[in-house]
Amino acid sequence: MLCIADSIPESRSCLDLAKKYEQIFCTVGVHPHHAKDWEEGDRALLASLAQASSKVRAVGEIGLDYHYDFSPREVQRAVFDAQLQLAQDFHLPAVVHCRNAIADVRKALEKMDLTKVVLHCCTEAWKDVADLVTEGMRLSFTGIATYPQADTIRQVIRQCPMSQIMVETDAPYLAPVPHRGKRNEPAFVWEVARLIANLKDVSLEEADRVTTANAVAFFGLPS
Repeated sequence: MLCIADSIPESRSCLDLAKKYEQIFCTVGVHPHHAKDWEEGDRALLASLAQASSKVRAVGEIGLDYHYDFSPREVQRAVFDAQLQLAQDFHLPAVVHCRNAIADVRKALEKMDLTKVVLHCCTEAWKDVADLVTEGMRLSFTGIATYPQADTIRQVIRQCPMSQIMVETDAPYLAPVPHRGKRNEPAFVWEVARLIANLKDVSLEEADRVTTANAVAFFGLPS
């Protein structure tokens, strides 16, 4: 399992958890909601955490959120750029959050030379991500794809090559149908895999095999 950080304190906690359990790996990073708390020296601090253990497999969850705007947009962009540079410097994948900000996410990525980027909890329309997928970006899907009104997301799953699809929980949020409204947990990721299998007209076992292989290759996990 990959435990995703979204702040400096959570980066430390995720790393502690990963060190404690053999099967858990982690990321380090600051979510755009917390970009307003970014301080001078935080990049160096994240760099030290990224180098602290081989259990750190990506920089994330980082990105832009223009829906809630919990942090000023110019601050979000500066913090996003700093962390993308960190991912590039340490040759780590980037786990990117994007909400109503795909144009500026694209601009930020164009300035970098990153080979591994995943758009976490993808909710964008296919027309907005098709070129990024062509360039190699992976798309990761959560329980929100199972919701009745999520036709746009399901259409993206149909269009995206299986080789670039991953599944995730976004726990404790976004529990999939039939668990909607409950606290989400990793076990529920099967429902997302089941949906992908149905949309791609493959068996659940095949959807499991491919999406697992995609995650193992992307994050450099033990096979």
